[in-house]
Amino acid sequence: MSGKAERPAPPLLFAALGTLVFLNVYAPQSLLPLLAREFGAGAAQVGGVIGATMLAMALASPLVGVLADAWGRRRTVIWAYGLLVLPAVLAVLAHSLAWLNVVRFAQGLLIPGVMVALNAYIAEEVPISERSRALTSYVTGTVLGGFLGRFLAGLVAQWQGWHAVFWMLALASLGGFALARLLPPEAHFRAHRDPKAVAQSLASHLHNPALLATCAVGFLILFTLVGLFNTLTLRLAAAPYHLNSAQTGLIFAVYLLGVVITPIAGPFLALRGPKVALLTAVGAGVLGLLLTLSAPLPLIVVGVAAAACGVFLSQSAALAAVQRSVGQARSLATGLYHLAYYGGAAVASVVAGQVYEHGAWPAVVALVASSMALAGVVGVLGWRKA
Repeated sequence: MSGKAERPAPPLLFAALGTLVFLNVYAPQSLLPLLAREFGAGAAQVGGVIGATMLAMALASPLVGVLADAWGRRRTVIWAYGLLVLPAVLAVLAHSLAWLNVVRFAQGLLIPGVMVALNAYIAEEVPISERSRALTSYVTGTVLGGFLGRFLAGLVAQWQGWHAVFWMLALASLGGFALARLLPPEAHFRAHRDPKAVAQSLASHLHNPALLATCAVGFLILFTLVGLFNTLTLRLAAAPYHLNSAQTGLIFAVYLLGVVITPIAGPFLALRGPKVALLTAVGAGVLGLLLTLSAPLPLIVVGVAAAACGVFLSQSAALAAVQRSVGQARSLATGLYHLAYYGGAAVASVVAGQVYEHGAWPAVVALVASSMALAGVVGVLGWRKA
C-alpha cells in the first residue's frame, strides 16, 4: 500500500490495458476454419481452442480474486502480463490441436490476473466521480482488443500462417507488462490475508442475491457472444460465402461499434441504472440475432453488429451491478462474476459447435437468442431489490 494518494491513472491507460489483454482471449476465433482443416477437426472439437481458455479463465478468476485481495491489485496485473508471454511463445511450437488447447488453457489461467485485479483497482483507487468513465474506458478497451485480436489474427494467418499469430500475442503481453507498471501505487488497498476472513467474504458473496443474479447474467451474455462468433466463422467459411481467414477477420469489424457503445453506456448507466441498460441491450441483441437468419451477407453483418452491441452494453451493465452489490472483498466478487461469465463461454464453445453440426445456423440462433432473452429476465428479477 502506498502511503500517499497519487493522481489516478488516466482512462486511456485502462483502455490500453483492456485492449492488450483481450488480444489474447479471442484472437484464435478467426483461425477456427483454418485449424479445422489443418487438424481435421469438427466444429465442436476446434471450438475447444476458445473453450480451453474460457474454462481456465472461469476456474482461475475466483482464485485470482483472493490473490489480488491479499497481494495487491497493481502487482497482480503486472505479473500476469509478464507471465502471459510464456504460453504465447509455447503456442508457436504447437503441432497438434491437443497441445494448442493445453497452451490456450495456460493463457486462460493468467488472463484473469489482469481483468479481475484491474476491475477491483478501478473500484478502489479511482475517485467515484471518475469511476464510471474509467470502467467504461476499460470495457471499451476490451471491446477494441476483442476486435483487433480477431482482425489481426486473420490477416497475420493469411500472410504468415497461424503460428505467427502467437508471436503477435507475445509482443502484446510485453507491451501490457510495460504499461501496467505505469499504474499509480495503491493508496486505498488493504490486504486481506486471513483465510477465515476470505471464507466469510465468500460466504457473504454467495448469499448476496444481487451478485448471484449478476453472475447468472454474465454466464448467459458471454454464452451468447461466444456461441455466435465461434459458429459464425464456420458458417462464413462454407458455401455460399467461402470467406478466408482475413475476410472473416474483417467481419469482426462490428466489434468497433462497441468502442462507440461502451463510452455512451457509462453516463446511461449512471443515469438509469444497470437494469434499464440490460433490457435495452437484450432487445437490441435478440433482434440482431434474428436478422442473421437472412441469407445476404450485408444483412448478416448488420444483425451480428446489433447482437454484439447488445452484449457490450449488457457487459457494462453487469460490471456496474457487481460493484453496486458488494462493499468488501471486491476482487473476490469480481472473480466470482468472471467464473460465471467465462464459464458461459466455455460451455458455449462446446454446445454451440454441436448445435451447429446437428441443426445448422437456425438452431444456433435459437440457442443464443434464448440465452440473451433469459439474461434479461434474470437481471430484472435479480436486481429488483438492489
